[in-house]
Amino acid sequence: MSNIAIFGFGRIGRTCLRVALQDNLFTPVAIADIKDEANLAALFQVDTNYGRFPELTTGTTGHLTIGDRDIPYFNSAKEIPDWGAMNVDLVIDCTGRATTRAGAQLHLDRGAKRVLVSAPSKTLDDCDAVLLKGINLDTFDPDNHKIISMASCTTNALAAVVKVIIENFGIRFGLFSTVHAYTNSQSLTDQPMKDRRDSWAAAENIIPSSSGAAKALRFIWKDLQITGKAYRVPVRTGSIAELNLLTEKPCTVEEVNDAFRKAASEEPLKGVMGVLEDEWASCRIVADPHTSIVDLPLTAKQGELLSVAAWYDNEWGYATRLAEVAAYLASK
Repeated sequence: MSNIAIFGFGRIGRTCLRVALQDNLFTPVAIADIKDEANLAALFQVDTNYGRFPELTTGTTGHLTIGDRDIPYFNSAKEIPDWGAMNVDLVIDCTGRATTRAGAQLHLDRGAKRVLVSAPSKTLDDCDAVLLKGINLDTFDPDNHKIISMASCTTNALAAVVKVIIENFGIRFGLFSTVHAYTNSQSLTDQPMKDRRDSWAAAENIIPSSSGAAKALRFIWKDLQITGKAYRVPVRTGSIAELNLLTEKPCTVEEVNDAFRKAASEEPLKGVMGVLEDEWASCRIVADPHTSIVDLPLTAKQGELLSVAAWYDNEWGYATRLAEVAAYLASK
């Protein structure tokens, strides 16, 4: 049995654990964060976006107890736990701060055999591989891939679309916009922030933001000519990315939608990418485990320009892939 630890018990760390326990993927041998056990247990037990966890969760000094599972807890405010002493095969770093090689290397220095970063690495030199389920997870090299990035929720959403279009029609150029739920990096009320646009209240404004998804996609397809941006909007979770493309081969809307239907029904994208045949709003995809859900009625064509839209629950969908990829990597 592989030993997996979760480092950082915020939005993604807690959601990842919910998925791991719900789907019987793994029970972590340790959880580490900088907050106190009782508050973290309460936040895991009752979640604004996903409701009450079905098993009682409590926190006492050095322990988080979920149902009959007693999980050791370490306060990492002063130092990273001794992963080697726990024989940890994989640390899932959910802090959002291990985006440089130096930051992720700290876990290896403390004895972990491998690190899975739940964020896009700053450069390709800051990780050994960017691995996404359904896209390129089969290229995992256990001997050489010690620091693995799973990029961002937007990257995962777009990657499935890009894969299908490249393999069926080719891509000359592309431009995307993602309409994204607000996140913890923003402010609840108006106040000065490092990024000026983030200075305005997240729940009351549409806030333009940068997106690193294009750079992360080029880590996988180095010649991909795509760029884009994000708009943060007042919803607590649930996002949609629109990708406008010039394809290499002529295509019709029906041909494109048929390609998505086929890809969603078979490996390697089965369970990773879904399709919607009817007309829905964002509430439809909250807690949906797919990381990319193509809205087929929104597919459009004007001249040579193809437009495709994919929904994604930026928390639950991403955390589902994170838990699955962690279990896969640790087993190798």
